[in-house]
Amino acid sequence: MDELQSIAERTGSVPLAESGALGQARARLMAEIAAAEAENVVPLRKRRRWVWTGAGAAGLAAAITAVVALAPVEQVGLEPPAAAADPVTVLRNAAAAALKSPAIPPRPDQFLYTKTKDPEGERESWFSADGTRDGVIKMADGSLLPLPGCRDGKAQVYKGGEPLKGRTEPCEPTVRDRRDLPTGADAMFAYLNAHHSGEDGDYNAMGKDIQELASGYYLSPATRAALFEAAAKVPRLRVMETAHDAAGRPGVGITWPLKPSDGPDAEPIVIVLAAGTFQFLGTNSTAVTASGVVDAVGQRP
Repeated sequence: MDELQSIAERTGSVPLAESGALGQARARLMAEIAAAEAENVVPLRKRRRWVWTGAGAAGLAAAITAVVALAPVEQVGLEPPAAAADPVTVLRNAAAAALKSPAIPPRPDQFLYTKTKDPEGERESWFSADGTRDGVIKMADGSLLPLPGCRDGKAQVYKGGEPLKGRTEPCEPTVRDRRDLPTGADAMFAYLNAHHSGEDGDYNAMGKDIQELASGYYLSPATRAALFEAAAKVPRLRVMETAHDAAGRPGVGITWPLKPSDGPDAEPIVIVLAAGTFQFLGTNSTAVTASGVVDAVGQRP
């Protein structure tokens, strides 16, 4: 079998890429070749490198196949995986994936069900969509933590899981249906800065806020996309090309920057996105393994 026939057979079943995709892929390929020639040490991170065997047609065929195979990725709205080392690209891919997620908004009388896993075990939670109905969290040890609804500005007081008769406290409903949040990246970033849990400039705390919104609230597809687009505006983000959530599922990690005042033992939050689909999985400390909308406490989607 001659070299041209080998190339034809390897590329014949692959659709041709757009010229833009070819140009980007070619640039990445040439950068990899230059890097391979310049480096004589083992790279710190595993990267996909092309292996050239002299004038080998196998290397040439592999290169051509790699270039034309990029087109299907861009056709579904995601950027090429080779750009995964760029946190902005990763988060924009997460936003594109969020826009494709189904919109199933809850009714006010329904509950948001979430199942999570962390080092202590698994938890299940039922949060009232409008914050007025009684929810519950089933802890890892099987005990139940009441989530009293807020009605007419009052919530039932509990002690040891039992309601105290006639005892209430002032409250405001915690609304879990947040379709009211911004659907644009700039507006969402402004919202996150105005409603942050940490001090000004604490982007690691903002990462925790983003994780909480992504896992504990209902967001429309456009709002969820804006959340990841806003996250891309955070400076000094880093990518962990191989990360695992608390359930052990592999993915791509986004690490938030710590403050200069944080001590040597401080650990940044790592939000984990599924490799390939860029769907939100959770963090390195808490994984979201199931979620949905149900009619009553105790039901599962």
